[in-house]
Amino acid sequence: MSEIITIANQKGGVGKTTTAVNLAASLAVAEKRVLLLDIDPQANATTGLGFKRSDYEFNIYHVLTGRKNINDIILKTELKMLDIAPSNIGLVGIEQEFSEQNRDYKTILKNKLAAIRDSYDYIIIDSPPTLGILTINALTASDSVIIPIQCEFYAMEGLAQIFNTVKVIKETINPKLTIKGFLPTMYSAQNNLSKETVADLKKHFRNKLFKAENCEDGFVIIPRNVKLAESPSFGKPVILYDIKSSGSQAYQNLAHSIMG
Repeated sequence: MSEIITIANQKGGVGKTTTAVNLAASLAVAEKRVLLLDIDPQANATTGLGFKRSDYEFNIYHVLTGRKNINDIILKTELKMLDIAPSNIGLVGIEQEFSEQNRDYKTILKNKLAAIRDSYDYIIIDSPPTLGILTINALTASDSVIIPIQCEFYAMEGLAQIFNTVKVIKETINPKLTIKGFLPTMYSAQNNLSKETVADLKKHFRNKLFKAENCEDGFVIIPRNVKLAESPSFGKPVILYDIKSSGSQAYQNLAHSIMG
């Protein structure tokens, strides 16, 4: 049975797209059929897998506005088991388009994904750093959400907002939606703030952290890692850029934790 997972946090710069790309790639390397769905207008997940705007004519904007079926926009990637539904800056104006049309926009993505859901084991959605129409569509279509949390001073701020959004969507539109887990990102063992953030997460959300036997202290934590930071500029997930790097190993651990 397939699973749809949104990577979401209204804060920018927390490793959301990095997580979407590298979790999708790690699941694909583990021989799961995966679709990475990019609904962030910045399209960083799309470029992070090596696609330029000139490489494709249609994108998720055309699907959400009814101009194309989702099968029409899906691209094959360097990894045999990984496909991508690309994004484009044109998504910026979609909120206004929906409001002008008076459409019930919240379930559009869910309805579009119904046609392909059974073709994949996992659909990973990279959402924008807001809790607007696109993220609401993603959460409405999803079984669960992963919330990346940067290991820094303001890490826990804003969690109430995304908690409330998930709660409202669960109560009104998507009763099966759950928080799959919190993922500490950009961790540095030399940084006291990193250690404090992880300690806070363990104190308050221990049962919602991802567990893996070969991880330090038994929990999946994404480190600050040069190879992880470099890989998007080469259009590759880190598992293809440097499989032995600590960043690659961390996302493989996350994938194995999710697969059970």
